[in-house]
Amino acid sequence: MTGLQCLTDEKGRKVAVQIDLRKHRALREDCYDGLVSERRRKEKGVPFETVKANVIKRGRPRG
Repeated sequence: MTGLQCLTDEKGRKVAVQIDLRKHRALREDCYDGLVSERRRKEKGVPFETVKANVIKRGRPRG
């Protein structure tokens, strides 16, 4: 695959990958989404019924 380059340490072990983001824009978005998801993993969720009630209370149109 073009646009990817493996970086190795002094012993020849692969330790990182460089990605040409101009060629692989979708990979950048996927990586970013993964990082955001990981960072938010321990956050408490909000029950659907609570969100629904707040949307209705604000008068937002239904879709």
